[in-house]
Amino acid sequence: MSRTRSRVALAAVVYAVLLAQVLLYPGVDTLVSALGASTALDASMWFLTAEFGAFVVFAVPWGLASDAAGRRVPFVAAGALLGAVGYALLAVVPTATGSFELALVLRVFQGAATVGAFSLAMTMLMDLDGSHGRNMGATGIAIGLGTATGAPLGGLLYEVGPLVPVYAASAVLFGLAVTVPFVVDRAPAGGARASPIDGLRRTPTLALPYAFGFVDRLTAGFFSLVGTLYFRTVFDLSPGATGLTLALFFAPFALLQYPFGVVSDRIGRTIPIVAGSACYGAAVILVGAVASLRAAQAGMVLVGVLGALMAPATLALVTDLAAPTERGVAMAGFNIAGSLGFLAGILVGGIAADAYGYGTAFLLVGGLELVLAAVTLPAFLRMGVGSGRVGR
Repeated sequence: MSRTRSRVALAAVVYAVLLAQVLLYPGVDTLVSALGASTALDASMWFLTAEFGAFVVFAVPWGLASDAAGRRVPFVAAGALLGAVGYALLAVVPTATGSFELALVLRVFQGAATVGAFSLAMTMLMDLDGSHGRNMGATGIAIGLGTATGAPLGGLLYEVGPLVPVYAASAVLFGLAVTVPFVVDRAPAGGARASPIDGLRRTPTLALPYAFGFVDRLTAGFFSLVGTLYFRTVFDLSPGATGLTLALFFAPFALLQYPFGVVSDRIGRTIPIVAGSACYGAAVILVGAVASLRAAQAGMVLVGVLGALMAPATLALVTDLAAPTERGVAMAGFNIAGSLGFLAGILVGGIAADAYGYGTAFLLVGGLELVLAAVTLPAFLRMGVGSGRVGR
């Protein structure tokens, strides 16, 4: 299989995992109600938190096992198959028992499995030869398309029934488990048995993409809960209309990542990451500050464009800095940082919105992006990744 075909196939794997995940977001309040919850905001918050808590705990074991074995494909297939089982159980068991607590337990199991398929599929793209920006741009397109199609499709499936998106997610991951063994495995043999902490000790500059991964995913967690409820309550949108509104962000976020990844190979990582993040934070604040639906939707498009500028460069910087035999663990570390950020976005955003209102919550989350860009700019300039010399 050629490098280009492998890049497309692996991007399709990442796409499938994200598609399954995002199908549940547009009507998460109706889903938790069907699973036995008695509240909307709190139950939705804990339902999302359960999955990403599992992501944090289990990303490293999957990465360690893959690096040590010198193989990725069997672990991606196993994670997808177990994830399919987890989604199926989530659709059946809690509704039969009426226990939302059991739903949260199954959600943890599903998340623990899914992170293996997700993180290691991204690592397989890191294993490809060629420019890191181009490879990670393909990853970004897959992530963006998964979310761009998952949000409106999930909204439509919710119109059929509150559990239909869960069954669909199970089917998607089962299909992935069956087809991924046909992808060529390019993992380097004799991988190191190192943890993300060991990698940070050897390469402290990995803290930079990890920090941006944390804050960027914090905004994603914020939009998955607070953004969804913001559009549902403030503008009285249905799940389907909410999914389409979220797609206004995800569509440009998906389509522009590959060309922006190529750009970051040519001009370096500093401008796309630091300048892109600063503008991205300002755009997030704008979405929560405007009074009309059309203005908020226009803001979502702007957020998507700026997110596409910074995301592939941030992923490529992980590949630039990590040793080839430690890429599984390095990507696991990035996904841990991202998962912690997603959790923080759900918890901090949910608490801030509940206590101070949606406008303040948007200001808080967008402000974090602005602060991080300002604080890390000197480190990027010292590291010299602004001239296009890294990862070419």
